This record gives sequence, C-alpha cells and structure tokens, in this order.
Amino acid sequence: MTDAAIALVGINKSFGPVRANRDIHLEIPRGTIHGIIGENGAGKSTLMSILYGFYQADSGEIRVGGKPARIATPNDAIAAGIGMVHQHFMLVDNFTVLENIILGAEGEALLNASIARARAELARLERDYGLEVDPDAVVEELPVGLQQRVEILKALYRGADVLILDEPTGVLTPAEADHLFRILAQLKAEGKTIVLITHKLREIMAITDNVSVMRQGQMVATRKTSETSVEELAELMVGRRVLLRVEKGNAKPGAVKLSVKDLVVTDSRGVTMVRGVSFDVRAGEIVGIAGVAGNGQSELIETICGVRKAASGTVLLDATPVDVTGNADPGELRDRGLAHVPEDRHHVGLVLAFEESENAILGYHDRPEYLSGPFLDRADIVKDAAEKIARYDIRPANPHLKTANFSGGNQQKIVLSREMEKDPGVLVVGQPTRGVDVGAIEFIHRQLVAMRDAGKAVLLVSVELDEIRSLSDRILVMFDGRIVGERDGEATEGELGLLMAGVERKEAAE
Repeated sequence: MTDAAIALVGINKSFGPVRANRDIHLEIPRGTIHGIIGENGAGKSTLMSILYGFYQADSGEIRVGGKPARIATPNDAIAAGIGMVHQHFMLVDNFTVLENIILGAEGEALLNASIARARAELARLERDYGLEVDPDAVVEELPVGLQQRVEILKALYRGADVLILDEPTGVLTPAEADHLFRILAQLKAEGKTIVLITHKLREIMAITDNVSVMRQGQMVATRKTSETSVEELAELMVGRRVLLRVEKGNAKPGAVKLSVKDLVVTDSRGVTMVRGVSFDVRAGEIVGIAGVAGNGQSELIETICGVRKAASGTVLLDATPVDVTGNADPGELRDRGLAHVPEDRHHVGLVLAFEESENAILGYHDRPEYLSGPFLDRADIVKDAAEKIARYDIRPANPHLKTANFSGGNQQKIVLSREMEKDPGVLVVGQPTRGVDVGAIEFIHRQLVAMRDAGKAVLLVSVELDEIRSLSDRILVMFDGRIVGERDGEATEGELGLLMAGVERKEAAE
C-alpha cells in the first residue's frame, strides 16, 4: 500500500441500527483523480466524513502514505495533508479572499505578519496551479466559480496533498466546470491526489483515472475509468439496468395554464433579482428554465407560488390573476391547482423532525380526506402515506420514520409524491434531482414526463443542463434576472452554456 496516498482498511460505521459503512476497503493511488459514486444513502459521504475527521469509524484503519493515521478531527486530517472542498462552501461572505484563506490558520500573534506571509504564499499557489483570484476581493461579490477556487486555495494553503471535492460542479456553468477540470488536471500533474464525489457519471468518465462504486454501505467495485462505461457504472450503483435517456414523445401543448408578464422581484436587501420576466406555460408541455444559481430563478418561482411578493408585474393561473404584489397565498394557490416542489427541500419542502406520514400531507392537512371531525385522522394519514411510499418506491418503507432519517433522494420523493398526487393543473418544480442518485433521477424524470403527457403544465427550474435539455419542450435561459434566450429541447449544451454566461441571444446562435 506504499503507492497509495490513502488506504481505508476494513472501515465500519453504524448509526444505531443503520450500517452506513460495511467493511470498506479502498486504495487511492498517489497522483490520481479517483471518483467515488453511489446512490443517496450508499455511504460515500459517511466514508469521506471519516477520512476528514467529522466521524470516527467503529472499526478499521486509515493509512496515509502507507502509514497508520489517527484522524479524530478535521484538524488531524489537515495535519495529515488532507483537505476538503464542501458542496456548500465554508466561506465568510463579507471577508476578503485573503482573510478567508488564513482564517483559522493565522499562525502568528501579529495578524499583519500573517497576512503578509499569506499574500506571498497565495501568489505562489495561484501561479503554480492557475487559480488566479483577487486576494482583496470580498467573497460575496465573487461568482461561484471563483468562490470554489478560494476553497481549493484554502486547502492548498494548509498543505493539502489529498483534496476531497464533494459535488464540485453543482453550481457551475459548463464553462466553469471545464475550467475546474483543467485546474484538477494541473493539480494532478503537480502530484496532488484528488478524490471526487459526484453523481454526474459523465464527469467521472471525463476527468477520473479510477472510480469506486458504493451500494448499501459496501464497496461493490473499483474500475479503471478507461475500462468502464456510464452504463456499467449506473448498473453497479443501482443493482439493475438504468435508463439514462429520458424517453418521451412530442409535446401536445394546449391552453395557457400559467402566464407571467413583466414580473419584477426584489430580495430582502432591496436588490432587483427578477427584471421584467414574461413567459407562458401551456397544458401538456414542460418549460425549463436554465441558468447558474443566483440569477433570479429562485425568486421567480417563489413569487409565482406565493412564497415571495413581487414589486410589479402580473401572474395569471388559468387566466385568473394571482395577487403576487399583495397577498398571494400558497395554500390558496394549491386549492386553485398549482403545486410547488421547492428548490430547498430541507428548509421549505419538509419538516425534518416530522414523521414521513406527516410530511406526506404537509400543506394539504386541512383537506377532508385527512380529517375526522375537527381532528386529523391518523389512521387514514398513515394509510395514505403507505400508498405513496409504494407508488414512489420511497425507502425505507416506513411512514412512521422521522424524515431526517431518509436519504436526500428519498426525501425528494416524499415531496414529489405529496405534490403530484393531488393532480395539479400546474406543477412548478425547482431542482428536482439536486443531490439525487441516478436511480432516483430516472424515476423522477419519468414522473415529470407522465405529468406532461397527462395534460399538466410543468415549469422546471434546474442548474443541470442535461436535465433541462432532456426533459424540456421549450428552454428559457436566465441571466442577471432576465430571460436572455429561448430554445427548443434540441439546443446544444454549448449554446445554452453561452447564454447562461450572459452571452446575448444573437451571439449564442452564431
């Protein structure tokens, strides 16, 4: 194992009766990019959390550079040369780049001396690895691609030889993702070892040397990337053949179900996030909105669904106005046939401390079918939840389990089952497969197409271009709060990527 940068030997970890990691053996060769994939709940995040010191294994051994290492805290991991770039960046927004990089690693009593030393080291790291970023820029003013560079620089500044990246392209444009891959290739060329956790199999094929597959807490396979395929990896992840392409016929659009005209929305800071947006969604079609996160998509769908107030503009649902500038109410809109799958399932879509059966009726709990007189009918609620669990293959199949104990993909199915089962005329879906594994993605996509084919109007917001392109009959691209282009489902990734980066419609078409 002396050629391995990292070796995990017989790692076991349980949380109560749940065995998250089962006798895991993994070697990651030095100077390679190693992918780790698996369904939600497969145990990959737990394994990386053990490697980075967030959790301790119940048994087993970690070896770094061939030698046993005790990693009880993230500081131990950093001392062992292991750094981690989290999916949700761990940066202080109102600090500068330089302040974020030295935070927690100042090293000297006099801060000015630390800053001067850090500035010189940062210049070297930027030069060596092509990670240019203004050290005096305030982090909240940087685009997400540059914020990610700051996270990588933080790890390198602390001496990381092994870099763990968790879903690193989730908030990047295709161009930014390509640039990240060039950075990773440069890090590899300089002798660094990269561990890449992602559910995007095409990224695995594009950038990794080796890939390990986890399923139900076990390591089921490790392959040289050049000797495998997307199809084989998907099957290894799920344990069955997976349909990777969305099968759907041509749309048959009907009447306009949702109409948005000249909508303007400001956020809590008074910043205009949606700037005069107009579009229609018809029965029997999926309209996708593509764009990098933070360009107004979230504020747009929150306003349409009555969660946020508009500054001006109109929204019509079945040709009847929605009071978006006044007192639009999500409950009233649900009664009018508009269902909403929010982008943030944890903070908006679910109450994690509630049981699955309680979340399965959230927002619809005052409907007669769930009541016995003035009280909730617990028996009917549990029966209803069990039926949804069976139809949507929610695992574990336990309506009494706290929702926090379900994986992300199964939490998403809970929200989708709740909203879709009410047979809405309009379905607004934000990031339907964020953090969801390939098997659950296949299922969710089938459900959305079935809704369309049943004559429903579907408005889909996603940062995943593959998802937008494969599901949408029409694609709108948002940049800086505006619709900057409209394309059909045949639009190329490059064309949409240019629009997402702010290239005007005419230029993108050339």
